[in-house]
Order: sequence, then structure tokens, then C-alpha cells
Amino acid sequence: QVQLVESGGGLVQAGGSLRLSCAASERTFRRYTMAWFRQAPGKEREIVAAISWSGGKTYYPDSLKGRFTISRDNTKNTVYLQMNVLRPEDTAVYYCASRFSLLDEVTAGDYLYWGQGTQVTVSS
Repeated sequence: QVQLVESGGGLVQAGGSLRLSCAASERTFRRYTMAWFRQAPGKEREIVAAISWSGGKTYYPDSLKGRFTISRDNTKNTVYLQMNVLRPEDTAVYYCASRFSLLDEVTAGDYLYWGQGTQVTVSS
């Protein structure tokens, strides 16, 4: 069972930045594709970013390209989400997710393990 613990959420003004972190318990972390999702009140959960084992492949939905950056440090079993130029519509609970992968690839779905989430609130 992989345990994921997110941190770094909080309240920020529009135009500001936040960096979220997700620490994983799995010692084979480097074999896991990692992702960030978010869910706003009354909306479905959506993917924000994903990253392959090596960090060499990333995925972002078109709507978020350029503002959000996912990265990982396999020596620390940690994945990060740098969020810049935040907008009120970015307000949501942000979740870290992982899935074991035989290949160094990214995917937008089929994640097995989930963290508890961290709240991000962007004020206007």
C-alpha cells in the first residue's frame, strides 16, 4: 500500500504562486507514474499534471499549460506541483496520485493510490 501525503496548500491572492509537495512511502517510488488532480466544489475531479518515472515525460491539460509545472525528486520520494499566476478558479482540493508502471510513461487516468488532498484557495 502506497501512502501519499500532500502539503503546501493554503490561501493565496490571485496572481500569486504556491508549490505543493507530495511525499510517498513507497521505496520503489521511481517506478511509479505520479500525478496531481484537483476537485472544486460541485465539479468533477480533473487531472492537473502527470509525470513519468524519470521526469522526462510530463502531461498537462491544454488549459493549464504554462502556469503549472510538475516535477519529482526520486531521491526524496517526492513530487511537486509549482503553480504560478493563480486564479480564483484554481481554488480546489488538490490530490496527489500514483500508479505503478512498467514503462517510463505518463497517463491521464487509472491511478490506484491517492493522498488525502490539500486545500488551495485563491482569493480575488
